[in-house]
Amino acid sequence: MSRDKSVDRLDRSPIHLLHRASQCASDIFQEEIAGDLTPRQFAILVTVAQNEGLSQTHLVARTGIDRSTLADVIRRMLKKGLLQRRRTREDARAYAVKLTDEGWRVLKRAEPLARRADEKLLSVLSAAEKERFVSGLVEIVRSLEDSDSEDQNVKSAR
Repeated sequence: MSRDKSVDRLDRSPIHLLHRASQCASDIFQEEIAGDLTPRQFAILVTVAQNEGLSQTHLVARTGIDRSTLADVIRRMLKKGLLQRRRTREDARAYAVKLTDEGWRVLKRAEPLARRADEKLLSVLSAAEKERFVSGLVEIVRSLEDSDSEDQNVKSAR
């Protein structure tokens, strides 16, 4: 196989292109936020702000961040004073997570910067293309999450 054909294959690979786009998005996010937060930390702040008292298990489901990574990120955010957590009433083993005052301040400061990063990332697309692109990503995520939960249900039933 020639070198040119292998490059062409990568240039048409959705997995590869999504990975590259994710790298570009992370770089743009870091430039805008100036290193205060990572994209994952921002996602956690937004999710907790919208769902105060959410358990870490539910945060995994809402953010798509795997359990061990989420636990590590939460631990770092607790040390930074952005989050607080307490045991839930329903399950003494589970933690409910809440933003601290500092977490709210950081989120309010980061939201317009994150919007600007989104705009910068999508600036190469027309308005119609932006809508189709984001809708397509939503559809991919929802469809694959639904498929994953159906697969888990089938495995659990065995």
